[in-house]
Amino acid sequence: MGEISRRQLQFGGLAAMLASGFAADRAVAQGYPNRLVKVIIPFAAGGSTDAVTRPLLEALHRQLGQPFVIENRGGAGSVVGTAQVATSPPDGYTLLSTTASFVTTMVAQQQTYSLESFDTVAMLTQSPFTILVTAQSPIRTIDDLVKLAREKNGNLAYATAGAGSSTHFATEYFCMRTGIRMQHVPYRGIGPALIGLLRDDVNVMITTPASASGQIQDGSIRVVAYTAPGIPEGFPVAPIVKDTGLDYQVTSWWAMLGPRGIPAEVRTLLNGAINNLLKTPEMAKIYRTIGSAPAPMGLDEFMKMLTTETAQFAEVAKFADIKIE
Repeated sequence: MGEISRRQLQFGGLAAMLASGFAADRAVAQGYPNRLVKVIIPFAAGGSTDAVTRPLLEALHRQLGQPFVIENRGGAGSVVGTAQVATSPPDGYTLLSTTASFVTTMVAQQQTYSLESFDTVAMLTQSPFTILVTAQSPIRTIDDLVKLAREKNGNLAYATAGAGSSTHFATEYFCMRTGIRMQHVPYRGIGPALIGLLRDDVNVMITTPASASGQIQDGSIRVVAYTAPGIPEGFPVAPIVKDTGLDYQVTSWWAMLGPRGIPAEVRTLLNGAINNLLKTPEMAKIYRTIGSAPAPMGLDEFMKMLTTETAQFAEVAKFADIKIE
């Protein structure tokens, strides 16, 4: 190889390195992060969002050199903590770690913020929902469920974790897509809803695989179908609803956002750092234990998803008259 070719190769490699690290370098040059970063979880401590967020923040601390500390600010169905982030300074030192209920709460409950109040930071994990019945149920397929719901003329009952919850929206979205009606029976959480299903107080339930893992594994509850690809390891094989011919797909997800106006360099740095961590076997192993999977996503792709889902669930809220007082 001649000297000119060698120099061109070296220059090309250097240029590529500079290009790939340009945004991150600018953020580092500004000194971010140079102090503690507060990550607000708008739910009580000990839930799934803590389980998803905590190991990631520990890894971010090691990678970026500053602590990322969780602050649980539950209340009003996640509105209290979410509103606090919406009005925080957009400097990257106050972030929000939340779930798909970010969207459902926004379209069903009055609050002081909107999607335009936030910037995307990173999608963390995703999981399909499971459509569940008891082991004794005559419902074995999606066709069985739709047929029985039509025969019952709206009297087939389904359980949710509460009015306006993501499980409520996922089920009513299914009703909207299939043209059926079912009777909503809201419970105060997933645990009581599962008990209602096991007692045959209700006929069907849609929730995350992890929420009903014990009952699925012991055979007392049967998985009729999954609402999206990505069946968690160790869970029974069952059809994906969309593969049966229905235009229906919905996921449960966990993600990080911040107040609108965070410097682009800071968001790019955080998104890149988090996505790199999500691609490691260590994080995949951690998330498998809670029935979820890493879902690295770019900033624009994440915002597009949020915009689409907000419009979709606004339509569901209108269809089912879902309002949270």
